[in-house]
Amino acid sequence: MLGSDLATIWAFLIATAVFLYAALDGFDLGVGILFPFAKDRHERDQMQAAIAPVWDGNETWLVLGGGGLFAAFPKAYGALMPAFYLPIFLMLLALIFRGVAFEFRHHGRKSGKKWWTVAFSAGSIVAAAAQGMVLGAFIQGVNVVDGEFVGGPLDWLTPFTLLVSAALVAGYALLGAAWLVYKTQGELFERARAWVKQLALIVALAMGAVSLGTLGVDPRVTYRWGLTMTSIDWGTFIYVAPLPIAAGTLCFLLWRGADLRQHLQPYLYSVLLFLVGYIGLAISLWPYIVPFAMTPAEAAAADNALALLLWGAIPMLPIILGYTAYVYWLFRAKVSDEATYH
Repeated sequence: MLGSDLATIWAFLIATAVFLYAALDGFDLGVGILFPFAKDRHERDQMQAAIAPVWDGNETWLVLGGGGLFAAFPKAYGALMPAFYLPIFLMLLALIFRGVAFEFRHHGRKSGKKWWTVAFSAGSIVAAAAQGMVLGAFIQGVNVVDGEFVGGPLDWLTPFTLLVSAALVAGYALLGAAWLVYKTQGELFERARAWVKQLALIVALAMGAVSLGTLGVDPRVTYRWGLTMTSIDWGTFIYVAPLPIAAGTLCFLLWRGADLRQHLQPYLYSVLLFLVGYIGLAISLWPYIVPFAMTPAEAAAADNALALLLWGAIPMLPIILGYTAYVYWLFRAKVSDEATYH
């Protein structure tokens, strides 16, 4: 019983780290995705300045999520990584590429700066798309026999994963636009408001398409939502129906918030929208940590290892959360019209 409880706790911690990564690093990836739509170099400088104090720290949560999976659930890590080698390698390469481009863009010469601008934007788009591929492949499940991946190297490349990838790129762009509404002023603020309004509609459609696609992944997912091929289990459906209603409401609030020239609210609404999607994903896939092959208890490390890791995580998580909150509070002011990244 203790081992099962420890495995559940670690599954929750890893899920929390992944969500925080999406909510935080998602907006700075989104700013890079929006780079091609900026009016000029000065506007891109403002966009870069809006994320400069926090962008690298946001990736801490990706390290925590990946490292936690490796340490706490080695069997799941061993089954998932071979299935996702190519998109994960592409994601890491893109993250490194955009990190270099971010720092070099300010110091490059005129022609060089154009190159680093393209590199930063391309790295952001590719990293987001690769993460979407991994997410889509995770949702559709991997071919596991006796705890080992037995599928092919391109199993992750399907129409469904392409759909999820496009949806995640749009979602990150929405986070980025909402962050710019919060952090900028003047003409860029007005442009970001327009982006939020457009992307709120696109993301609403994308979430609906991904949700419908997810229902067809496995009969167990359909059952979780109270649906069958011929009928609806209203006793189950009534408990999960508030999620799509909440998603639609949040998309409207995002659009309305941008229309009313609100500043922080659109970003908060976009994070809540990601949370609603995340809860929907948990409803669809739980209790599997490797859909539809392993539960957390089956994939977990030994009980003493989980307990030792937990004793390390208990003091570290509040420190990371506190430091993150302090940095965001310290740099809460809006970026000026003349700001550039230094």
